[in-house]
Amino acid sequence: METDPLLVSPQENTSPCRGLDTSSCSNPDSGYYGGTLRSRRFSRTATESAACNMIQQDDGDLYMQQATVFIEDAVQYRSINHRVDSKSLRLYRWYYSKICQWGLGATIFVILAVAFIEKPSSLTVTSDVRYRMAPWEPPCGLTESIEIVCFLIFVADVAVKSYLIGWEEFRKNKWLIAYIFVIAFSILDWMVSLGLHCEEALRVRRLLRPFFLLQNSSLMKKTLKCIKRSLPEIISVMLLLAVHLCLFTMFGMLLFARGKDSNGNAEWQAYFRNLPDSLTSLLVLLTTANNPDVMIPAYSKNRFYCIFFILFCGFGTYFLMNLLTAIIYNQFRGYLLISIQTSLLRRRLGIRAAFEVMCCQGQSMAGINEHVETVNTEMVLKILQGVHIKPFYKEAIIQKTQQCTDGSISANQFQKLFDELDKDTIKQYPPKPDYQHVFLQKLQFIFSHHYFSVAGNVVALANIICICTALVIDADKAVSERYDYFLGAINCFFIVYYLLEMILKIFAFGFKGYVSRSSNIFDGFVTVVLLCLQITIFATYSFPHPRWDPDVKAFMSLWEMVRLVNMLIVFRFLRIIPNIKLMALVASTLLDLVKNLRAFAGILVVVYYVFAVLGIMLFEGVITAPGNMSAVVNSSAPNTTVNYTATCGTYEQLEYWPNNFDDFAAALVLLYNIMVVNNWQAFMDAFARYSTPWSKLYFVAWWLTSSVMWVNLFVALILENFIHKWDRIHHSSISDEDQAECQMTVQSMFREFLQEPTEEELLSKLEQHPHLNIKR
Repeated sequence: METDPLLVSPQENTSPCRGLDTSSCSNPDSGYYGGTLRSRRFSRTATESAACNMIQQDDGDLYMQQATVFIEDAVQYRSINHRVDSKSLRLYRWYYSKICQWGLGATIFVILAVAFIEKPSSLTVTSDVRYRMAPWEPPCGLTESIEIVCFLIFVADVAVKSYLIGWEEFRKNKWLIAYIFVIAFSILDWMVSLGLHCEEALRVRRLLRPFFLLQNSSLMKKTLKCIKRSLPEIISVMLLLAVHLCLFTMFGMLLFARGKDSNGNAEWQAYFRNLPDSLTSLLVLLTTANNPDVMIPAYSKNRFYCIFFILFCGFGTYFLMNLLTAIIYNQFRGYLLISIQTSLLRRRLGIRAAFEVMCCQGQSMAGINEHVETVNTEMVLKILQGVHIKPFYKEAIIQKTQQCTDGSISANQFQKLFDELDKDTIKQYPPKPDYQHVFLQKLQFIFSHHYFSVAGNVVALANIICICTALVIDADKAVSERYDYFLGAINCFFIVYYLLEMILKIFAFGFKGYVSRSSNIFDGFVTVVLLCLQITIFATYSFPHPRWDPDVKAFMSLWEMVRLVNMLIVFRFLRIIPNIKLMALVASTLLDLVKNLRAFAGILVVVYYVFAVLGIMLFEGVITAPGNMSAVVNSSAPNTTVNYTATCGTYEQLEYWPNNFDDFAAALVLLYNIMVVNNWQAFMDAFARYSTPWSKLYFVAWWLTSSVMWVNLFVALILENFIHKWDRIHHSSISDEDQAECQMTVQSMFREFLQEPTEEELLSKLEQHPHLNIKR
C-alpha cells in the first residue's frame, strides 16, 4: 500500500488536517514530512523551496482528485470507504467508468444466457414434445470456454474490488467474501465438467449464476435484505393461511366423505379422495383457479354446500391474501425506507468528505495550521468541471455555485449545492425559429398551439374509427372477397395529413425543437414508416382506384401491407397519452418502474432463473410425447387406469405439451404460466402423475415465491409510485406534459420521510474512514 500524504496513520501525523502534513514546507525545522521522521534538520535552500512547491502542487492535485471521486460517490450513492491514494483513485474511476461497468454487465448477461444454448439446448422452433426436433447440442468445451472467460473476468472484478476497499473493509463485506466462494466453487465444478467430458448429470454452478447479478447491484442487495427482514411478518400471515387451509381441509374431508351411495360421491371422487388431494384442491381454490369447478359436484347435490366454499374463499382469498399484500407493502416499505436512509447518509457523507478534503487543500495552500471552515468558489468550480455527472445536474450545480458572490462556501452551503440532484429535471426546449414576416409568425403561433395537437389527435381517432369499421364489415369475409379500395384510399388520405402535420410542426418549432420532444420523435418516426409503406404500396400496386386488384402478389400481398399500415396507425394513436393527464400519469408511472425499479425485477429474474434450473434438474424429460401415454396410472388410486386425454381440464386434454422443463426457455414460460395461476392445477397434477406426488411441493413453493410474494410486492410499489406522482402533480406548478417527462428515482419516492444526518454523525463517520484521516 502506498504511503501517500493522505494515507498516513493518526499516530504519525500531528497536523490539524491529518490528510496532509504541510508543516514541513511551511516550517523548515519540522521533524516530519508526509508521516516520515526526518533524521536531521536542514536549512531552507532554493532547491528545497522548489521541492516543497512541487510537493504542494502534487498534493493539491491529489486533493482535487479525491474531492472529485467523493462527489461522484455521493451522486451514485456509493460508499467512500476505499483507498484514496493517487493510483488507487485512477483505478477506482476506471473501474466505475461506463465502459468497465457495461463490460461487467455484458459478462453477467453472457453467463446467464449460456443456459439457453448449453445442454439441454433451447435452440428449437417449438418446445412441444409432440413436434420438437432434436435440438442442436453444443460440442463439449464450447459453453465451458465461454464460462471460463466469464469466471476470469469475475476474478479480476473481485480482485480490483478487494484491493480498492482494503483488508479491513474486505473482512466486513460478506457479499464480497461470498463472491469469492461462488467463483471458486463454480471453477471447481467447471473442472469436474471437463474431467467428465461434459457428461455429468448435475451442474451445480448453474444454480449459482444468478449470484453474479445480485452482487453487482447495491439496490438489489438492499432489496434482498429488506425481504429477509420482512419474512417474519410474512411467515406469520402464511401460518395463519396454512391453519385456515388445514381446518377447511379437515372440514371438507368430513363433509364430503365417501358414502354408501356411489352416485353421491362425485365430490369425494374428484377433489376430496385423500388428504393430499383435498389440500391441493383447496389450495388451488385459494387462487380461484378451479372455481367453480371444485364446487359443482357438491352444489349439484345440495345447494347449501356452496356455503362451505364461499366461506373458504371469503376468508382466505379476500381477507388473508389481501392482508398479506398489506403486510408485504407496509413491512417492505419500512425496511426499504431504512435502506434509502442509508443511501442518503452515503450521499451526504461523500459531499462532506469532498468539502473536508478541499478544506485541507485550502489549508495547505495558505500554509497555516488552523482548520479552514470554508472553501474557495473557484476551487469548487474547477473540481465540478472534472466530475462525471449528467450534464443538466452539473450545469445546475455550477450555476448555483456561481451565485455565491462572497467567493467562499461553507460546509452547509456546499451540501445545499447538491440539493439540485433531488429536484425534478425539466427538459429545456430549444427556442422557436424567429420569423420576421408577420404572416409567418401567425402561422407559427397556430401550428405550435396546443389545440393543433388536439386536432391531430381527433384526426387520428377518426382514422382508428375508420379502421374499426372496415374490420367489422370484413370480419366474416374471405380474403378474396375483401375490397381494399376504400380502406387503402382512406389510409392514404390520413397518412398525407400526418406528413403535413409533421412538416408544419417542424416549421413552428424548428427541427431541433421538434426532435427535443419525445412525443414528436415517436410521432415522426411512425409517420415516416407509414409514408415508406404507402410509397411501397404505390410502387407495387399503383394508386388506389375502383378496379384495384388485391390478388396481385409481390414480396407481401396487398392485404398484408394494408394490415401492417393499420397496425402502425393504431400504434401511432398512443400519441394521445401525454395529452390526457391521468393516462400520462399512468404511463409515466410504468416508465419509472421500468427505469428505476430494475432492482426488484432483477431479483425476480434471479428467482425465475433458480427455479427454472431447479425444475430442469428435477423434471427434464418427465413429460413424454403422447402415444401410448393417453392411459396413465392414477397416482392417487394405483390400481386404476384413467384416460386423461379424454378427462376435461387435464394437461393432456388441454394440450399443454409445450409447457415442460425439457429446456431453459420452456421452463421460463412454464413458470410464468404458473405465476399467472390460471389452470396451474393442470400442471401440478400432470407432473405429479408423470413423476412423483412430491413434485407438488416445487409448484407450491414457486406459487408462494412468485405470485404471493413478488406480485404483491410489485402491486405495493406501483401504488407507492402512483400515489407519489399523483401528489406531486397536484402540488406542483410543473405542466402535465413536463410531468410526463420527469423521471423519479426510488430515493425520491421516500424523500419526504427521510431524516437528514447530523453534523456530528457525518464527522464521526469521516473519522472512521479506514484510509482518509481528517482532523478538525
